[in-house]
Amino acid sequence: MINPVGNPVDIKYVQYPTPQYMPKKQYNYIKFDENKTDMFVRQGEKALPYLEEIVKYSQNEAQLTETLYILNRMLDNGTKGIDKMYPSLSRLNSSKSPYLQTFLAGIYRKTQVPDAFGVLLNFLIQNSLSKSATVPFDPNEEIGGAILSYLSK
Repeated sequence: MINPVGNPVDIKYVQYPTPQYMPKKQYNYIKFDENKTDMFVRQGEKALPYLEEIVKYSQNEAQLTETLYILNRMLDNGTKGIDKMYPSLSRLNSSKSPYLQTFLAGIYRKTQVPDAFGVLLNFLIQNSLSKSATVPFDPNEEIGGAILSYLSK
């Protein structure tokens, strides 16, 4: 692992803050640390074990959301092997968090893991039956887009 200034660093010992700005009524986005995100994206496959540990064990919604955001960006950058993380990602498949659902849908859309299709349908049905979400965006837009992506293949 190389830190942003080019020095070798063992990623296991790097502590990063979780996002400070989760969506609020005033805005419908999360402010992530783009320097941190870019560092992980540059590391590619080398960063996956660290990110997978977060996915496996973190109970912090903001930290998990940020990790899923980083994985999405890594997929956009062509990082291979994220589909192999499905067993770890599947821990989040029963989440009611619209943030986690949205980013999982993005990852599943890009990886096309066959087992994830049913999860996307479950998210959509669960969200349709529960109108209690008080987030300033509709996670079903990304979930529905991911479902359509599966169906178009």
